[in-house]
Amino acid sequence: MLKKRIIPCLDIKDGRTVKGVNFVGLLDVGDPVELAKKYVDEGADELVFLDITATLEKRKTLAEMVEKIAATINIPFTVGGGINSVEDASVVINAGADKFSVNSSVENNPPLIADLAAQFGSQCVVVAVDTRDVNGIQKVFVNAGKIETDWETMDWVKEVEKRGAGEILLTSMDGDGTKAGFRIDITKQVSECVNIPVIASGGAGKMEDFVEVFSNTKASGGLAASIFHFGEISIPELKNYLKQQNITIR
Repeated sequence: MLKKRIIPCLDIKDGRTVKGVNFVGLLDVGDPVELAKKYVDEGADELVFLDITATLEKRKTLAEMVEKIAATINIPFTVGGGINSVEDASVVINAGADKFSVNSSVENNPPLIADLAAQFGSQCVVVAVDTRDVNGIQKVFVNAGKIETDWETMDWVKEVEKRGAGEILLTSMDGDGTKAGFRIDITKQVSECVNIPVIASGGAGKMEDFVEVFSNTKASGGLAASIFHFGEISIPELKNYLKQQNITIR
């Protein structure tokens, strides 16, 4: 059985860490490098950095930040945002990222997944899937959650696995930032229909939410932002609590 991972997420906008609710209403919550170091010191298993407004012009800026973070931390970290090609992925890997996250670019061009896996290995390719309930059907959204695609979520996750993705970062847009708990239904469905690790994201508000997602789905990681950024839950107390609940963690 895979040990469960606790993964803080840093959403980056203009070089700062931000957080919103349902992908809007962004607040500045601090310096990404300082937060990264803090979470490593607290015992985070991995970190995820998402440049949520990335454009090609910002790629150089993001690379500089990745280099700073890589020099500061000693745990795996994933970088995403604006990675549209093998060349873009090379920039963040060469800067020190262990993995990269892709979303809109591979939805627009699914063969890119195989190209990335061939170049870097599947273990480096994380496909971020932003999902939302549309009239009772889970649909995939891209462009920071602004554009609904034709893909149903279950079909898309099977497709990305088939094309060589090594991991899925599944964010429930309905849950994002609400602190109402992970969306167990869609997380369970996705984690049971693919054979690659699934990170649950969107809605963590209390320690019991992590117990619920790890007990009732096959998700191997729980990702959160608000509760860690605002000091509502510390990683050490969360890990202690999970151990008490007999959840096997890293």
